[in-house]
Amino acid sequence: MKLLKPSWVSHNGKPIFSVDIHPDGTKFATGGQGEDSGKVMIWNMAPVLREEDEKNENISKMLCQMDNHLACVNCVRWSNNGLYLASGGDDKLVMVWKRAAFIGPSTVFGSSSKLANVEQWRCVTILRNHTGDVMDVAWSPRDVWLASCSVDNTIVIWNARKFPEMITTLRGHTGLVKGLTWDPVGKYIASQADDHSLKVWRTVDWQMDANITKPFSECGGTTHVLRLSWSPDGQYLVSAHAMNNSGPTAQIVERDGWKTNMDFVGHRKAVTVVKFNPKIFKKKQKNGSSPKPSCPYCCCAVGSKDRSLSVWLTSLKRPLVVIHDLFDKSIMDISWTLTGLGMLVCSMDGTVAYLDFSLDELGDPLNEEEKNSIHQNIYGKSLAITSTEAQLSTTIIENPEILKYQQERQNSAQANSGPGAAAPESSAPKLNSVMNGESLEDIRKNLLKKQVETRTADGRRRITPLCIAQLDTGDFSPALFNSVPILPSGSSMSSQLTPQLSSDSSPGQASSMGLKPTHDPMLTSPPPNNTANVKSSLLLTSASKIEPMKALDSRFTERSKATPGVTATASPLNSNSIQVSMEPSVFLEVENEVSMVAGSKLSQLRCSRDGRDWNTLLPSSVVVAAGSSDILAVACEDRMLSVFSSCGRRLLPAIQLGTPASALHCSAHYVMVLTAGATLSVHWTVQREIVLLQTLIADKSDSLVQCADFRSCLPSHDTPVSSGPLAVMQGRNLNAGRLASRLSSTPHHLQQSMTLAFLENQLASALTLQSAQEYRYWLLIYARFLVNEGSEYRLRELCKELLGPVHKSAATSWEPTTLGLRKRELLREVLPVIGENLRFQRLFTEYQDQLELLRNK
Repeated sequence: MKLLKPSWVSHNGKPIFSVDIHPDGTKFATGGQGEDSGKVMIWNMAPVLREEDEKNENISKMLCQMDNHLACVNCVRWSNNGLYLASGGDDKLVMVWKRAAFIGPSTVFGSSSKLANVEQWRCVTILRNHTGDVMDVAWSPRDVWLASCSVDNTIVIWNARKFPEMITTLRGHTGLVKGLTWDPVGKYIASQADDHSLKVWRTVDWQMDANITKPFSECGGTTHVLRLSWSPDGQYLVSAHAMNNSGPTAQIVERDGWKTNMDFVGHRKAVTVVKFNPKIFKKKQKNGSSPKPSCPYCCCAVGSKDRSLSVWLTSLKRPLVVIHDLFDKSIMDISWTLTGLGMLVCSMDGTVAYLDFSLDELGDPLNEEEKNSIHQNIYGKSLAITSTEAQLSTTIIENPEILKYQQERQNSAQANSGPGAAAPESSAPKLNSVMNGESLEDIRKNLLKKQVETRTADGRRRITPLCIAQLDTGDFSPALFNSVPILPSGSSMSSQLTPQLSSDSSPGQASSMGLKPTHDPMLTSPPPNNTANVKSSLLLTSASKIEPMKALDSRFTERSKATPGVTATASPLNSNSIQVSMEPSVFLEVENEVSMVAGSKLSQLRCSRDGRDWNTLLPSSVVVAAGSSDILAVACEDRMLSVFSSCGRRLLPAIQLGTPASALHCSAHYVMVLTAGATLSVHWTVQREIVLLQTLIADKSDSLVQCADFRSCLPSHDTPVSSGPLAVMQGRNLNAGRLASRLSSTPHHLQQSMTLAFLENQLASALTLQSAQEYRYWLLIYARFLVNEGSEYRLRELCKELLGPVHKSAATSWEPTTLGLRKRELLREVLPVIGENLRFQRLFTEYQDQLELLRNK
């Protein structure tokens, strides 16, 4: 074992309360006290690991310093995927940070020019709910949830897939909650508090599963933190501060029955932090000897107020190593590298220590397969997180035959689990999500009770159908046109289940609801407005009452499958789902005033097309909306008409109407708008970009322009286009992103949507102005933004449009060029951008191959 104390890791002598090593092992974060604020710092790991890197002045030691917290930072934790860093502090806030790529170094405010931020990390969301200091934060396995605990005696569970949405608040502690830990598969979360108790909570329904008090009844004095830890095999939960025969210990709690028969003893003062090594080990085999089967074991580090550190193996009765007087003050936090061989420890004295172990000392780490088999023995065969949204989000069943098989298997599992059946953990997993403590199965039963039953004159029963959720995949699909699901009062759901849920429902009131799980991570919608009893002005008229617009074109000989009859008064819409096409199935939904940004009330348009969802933001309230299977159109209070493709791309810059819109109608690629000034206009929008009205190219007050943040997508080699007609018209107004830096608290998905809406508007404006140079420039920025944010849906539509049909036919209306630029040459420029993200390697290969085939023809 090697021990190192890098003196350059420092908060200017102030205490360091927390340390966490990034999953890839290249950097680590520290949290603590700054000069007049809380401080989060990110450091380079290389100078810690290698002496030559430490001496090399060209290798930065400090990567970034963030001073946004208003008071001391108590905890820093990287997400499991390494994309985010969460920090909690005495300012009652939890901040979530994400790296901003392609931004150069900047100096730290108030410091010498030598101290520069090499990496830029920005706060993408601030989580506000706690009424006291936040003491600990913890990401669940697979980053489904983020938990935070506080001296306000509560634990808050946040929806990490849809910040800043809260899942629930766990109440039950009567003292300051100072530590959190998840079990390895996210089935439980455990918390420890000053009330002399350790509590275990089930994630299936967020209820308490165990309340352990005996080992803590003797505990007298308090500690600053109580960082408990769960073993990587899931068998043991080890607490911080406990007592045995008046001596301080780290209590071992067995998962089997929550038994408390063992503990780690020897520290002279209270234990503050326990941290399990992420690896499970087996005994190292000596060279030449035949391997003997050995029982796998875990490794655990224990830090104490007595300034010493001990490292234990669960296979040994004594500690593997004890280091006395490692620091001048109490140990505050411990973090292992994912390899299991390195460990960082921080102290109240403002220093950190790095310990480097060898495989000879710890043993051979188990591989993933061996680790999984241990989890199977403990948790049953489902390795997924049973009965939680993580499982639902990854179980998207596309084949109806598989869906049928899943339902049969679930039914048989329920039939077999009688009173004498095995424990729930070993039985087949039951997909049974929970909302506010009420399972979907219970909700389904309640819904059935609410069915409206009437009798006809001849005595036959008539039941009005209700939409009832399918439990298996989290899909919510109305059985009939205009059938709307009804949920109990105050229900809210996770983004995995209902990305389209738009308002809380009171009993007997229909709530609009989404139709399929979100496939595209970019398309998560902001949290719902909690406005009950929304009276909508949207009137639904069935397809039989209004004939499609056959008069527009002689080719409309057969009855259209669309349901175009949608009318609205000129007051803003809110939260209603309308079906604008049967085949393909297209649903449209509007939610006004989802957020207030830069003085503008943003509205959101959401669409589900055959189960694929997208959304976009508009800077004014939507008054009327309509659509067909090809296009969607919305008119806003500011007299702007916007037209989108069925995949959500803006097709034209906003069209300025002379007077507010009264009615909209869409059929195929036609849009018809009737205004309050009694004018009727018909536009053919997609194939021929002929616009008869004024379009809005530049608006200095447009909040989307001010808040769009696409700096990370700017090409490094191309100079910004400043001489084209679009740039000349927009002039200095296009100081895009000038408010973005001030909006650090804006939820990430809102920032994404604003940037996306802005970039699509730039593309459409460049097309309208016939500026080829600017169109190419904004196209590449748009493509890079889609790649960075993982939006496969829009990327695929863009590639499809640029590639065009592979085989020529008389019917095709595809033009090989746009503004004199060859579309396939543009695709060749876009493909390397797509190739930067491994996630899109299939998309890249698919279109690369198509281009090669066309080239060889």
